[in-house]
Amino acid sequence: MKVLDQAQGKDWILYNGDSCEILKGIPSNSLHYSIFSPPFASLYTYSNSDRDLGNCKKVSEFYNHFSFIVSELYRVIMPGRLLSFHCMNLPTTKTFNGYIGIEDFRGDLIKMFQNAGFIYHSEVCIWKDPVIAMQRTKALGLLHKQLKKDSCMSRQGIPDYLVTMRKPGENLEPVTHTNESFPVDVWQRYASPVWMDINPSNTLQRESAREEQDEKHICPLQLEVIERGLELWTNPTDKVLSPFAGIGSEGYSALKTGRKFVGIELKGSYYTQAVANLKKAELEAQNTGLFD
Repeated sequence: MKVLDQAQGKDWILYNGDSCEILKGIPSNSLHYSIFSPPFASLYTYSNSDRDLGNCKKVSEFYNHFSFIVSELYRVIMPGRLLSFHCMNLPTTKTFNGYIGIEDFRGDLIKMFQNAGFIYHSEVCIWKDPVIAMQRTKALGLLHKQLKKDSCMSRQGIPDYLVTMRKPGENLEPVTHTNESFPVDVWQRYASPVWMDINPSNTLQRESAREEQDEKHICPLQLEVIERGLELWTNPTDKVLSPFAGIGSEGYSALKTGRKFVGIELKGSYYTQAVANLKKAELEAQNTGLFD
């Protein structure tokens, strides 16, 4: 297990290194849940490292590389327990793909996890504002002027998804809830196939009161999405894994809700920021008092 660096606290450990290698050192059937955003093939380049999944010449290289990680994730998750990945379908470009359209990244990922042995458990579509997406990406299909030119090139915005897979087998540590801890009205919101109420700005980058020189993650996962996954599918003190920890969003939420966290991050600057964020979450959890 090649580790460039590592840090840990009472209920967390974070490795700086390649998930392909570090996951091999984690015992089989030892983790209760995993939630993460995989790197998006060809959409973002997170670093210049050849080990970076997003730094690939062809999409086929990404899937070949990622398949090793998916196999290890299947091995380390406990039988009957879940794994959730956050993703979106990918817009294509004439430069990279030769045409303008959309690739079914979500569907390809589902097939990869099924091929590794996981069961396709559930998914939720997370609404995103198409106006904000148009302003940020200038996507041809979202421009209002395209309707006047040729609306056959116009399209809807691209939502996010939280897709959840289940490892076959009996869950020996059931996750249970009470009416008090999980009221019916909350369950009805969470059970909806579309989450319309996720604040896209509620990310660790905002919550951390960040300085200008701090590392900024390209597409941090919204804290509400992580918290809902943890609330639905884990018990307090369960061990939660993120193989792509970024600046520590999944770990931050896990520690704040009383869970334990194991994280892996390849990029050194993200790793350093994640360590600071995990220490902050640990301190805040310890200092939570009667009136908090």
